[in-house]
Amino acid sequence: MVSTVVARRRALFVFALALAIAGTHFVTQAWGAGAFAIGKCGAYGQAYDYSGESEARAAALKQCKGDCTAITMKRACASLSIDLTNPCGAHGYAVRPQISSSLNEATRECYKYGGKECVIRAWACDAKG
Repeated sequence: MVSTVVARRRALFVFALALAIAGTHFVTQAWGAGAFAIGKCGAYGQAYDYSGESEARAAALKQCKGDCTAITMKRACASLSIDLTNPCGAHGYAVRPQISSSLNEATRECYKYGGKECVIRAWACDAKG
């Protein structure tokens, strides 16, 4: 009799754990849109974990000062790299599934466009990035 009680408790625990994991998956899927706005002279804006891309884009553009362009990210990370010697000069940005590849690609893009001392100015990841 004791073994069936223990087995039922274990089964109930496994069921509750499965529900919790499924709920977490639903939440990260629903709130996974982000945007990164990039402007002149290192200006930027970021928004992450919004319900839709249009809301994320509007929030990122609102933070960015000046004439800015927004890129969207969904389950990814975005990075902006600028030239430290001339912040209004060369810059690079990237959107990739992982933060490390986003940072590396943004830095490479900055050097590709003539940057001399490229550094990461900003980065953001959404729910799954």
